[in-house]
Amino acid sequence: MIRSVVRGFGSALPKQVVTNKELESRVETSDEWIVQRTGIKQRYLAGEGETTASLGAAAAQAALDNAGLTVADIDVIICATSTPDNTFPATAVNIQARLGMTHGFAFDVQAVCTGFVYAVTTADAYIRGGLAKRALVIGAETFSRILDWTDRTTCVLFGDGAGALVLEAQEGQGLTADRGVLSAKLRSDGSHKDKLYVDGGPSTTGTVGHLRMEGREVFKHAVGMITDVIEESFASSGLSSEQVNWLVPHQANLRIIDGAAKKLNIPMEKVVVTVDQHGNTSAASIPLALATAAGDGRIRKGDLVLLEAMGGGFTWGAVLLRW
Repeated sequence: MIRSVVRGFGSALPKQVVTNKELESRVETSDEWIVQRTGIKQRYLAGEGETTASLGAAAAQAALDNAGLTVADIDVIICATSTPDNTFPATAVNIQARLGMTHGFAFDVQAVCTGFVYAVTTADAYIRGGLAKRALVIGAETFSRILDWTDRTTCVLFGDGAGALVLEAQEGQGLTADRGVLSAKLRSDGSHKDKLYVDGGPSTTGTVGHLRMEGREVFKHAVGMITDVIEESFASSGLSSEQVNWLVPHQANLRIIDGAAKKLNIPMEKVVVTVDQHGNTSAASIPLALATAAGDGRIRKGDLVLLEAMGGGFTWGAVLLRW
C-alpha cells in the first residue's frame, strides 16, 4: 500500500511581534482579558513586503531544506489559504514561481481554518492515486489584512504566518504501524455560514471585506464537531485516543483545545499548543505547530500524530498520521 509520509517540515513568521500589551494602545482591551478568554499572549503581523505568498514560499523552502530535497523533486504544490495575494492566480502558483519551479502543477484549497487538513487529505489522494510522488503542502495566511481593527472581539485573536510539509509516496504494509497518513475525515455544513465569515468578495461587494464572527456560537459548536470527526477517524483506522502520541489541533482558542482534549481523554501534556505565541493563524496554525514540535524534538519518527481543525463554513476535519 502506498502511504503519504512526512519527509520534511518548515515554517515562516513575519518579522513583527505584537504583544497583548501593545494591542492595548490600539483597541479597548487588556492582556488579562485576552489571555483569560483565549490563551493568546502575542501574535506575528505581516509588515510591508510580507504577503501570504512570501511567507508560504519561505516555509516551503524551509520544508524542502529539512527534507534534503529541491523543487525539482516536487510534483504538486497545494496551498491552503483564505487570504490569497490576488483573487487569481492561486497563491500556490505564486509560490511555485518564487521557488523557481516550472514543472508540475499548483493550486489553492480554501476551507478557512480547516484548510491545511483539507490540503493534506487532497495531497494524500493524489499520492495514493499515483498522480504525484511528492507534494509540497502549505498553510499560509495574512489574516491581519482582513481584520476590523475597531472590533476588539476579533482583531486580538488572529496572526499571520505559514507552515509546510513535504509528503512523499512510500510503500507501507497496510498496517497502522506504517508511517504516513493512516486516516482522514472531512466535513462541512454551509448552514452555519453566518457564524464566521468575511463580509466582502469579488462577486458580492467587489471589496475584500472584514472578518465577522459570532464567537459564542462558534465556541458552542467547536468541541462537539471536532471530537465527532476524530472519533470517526479512530473508528476507520482501528486506533484509539490512548495510542495518540501527539494531538496537534488548530490553534484558535486554548479553551476549545482544552475542551476537545478532555472529551477525547488526551492529557494536555500530549497536546501541542502554540496559540499563546502565534494567535489564530487559520490554515497556517497546524503546520506552524507541527514545525515547532518536530523542530524541538517532541514529535519523533514513528509517533502517532492527530491533526484536527474547524473553520468558517463550517468546515472541520481530522487526519491521523504516523510521523
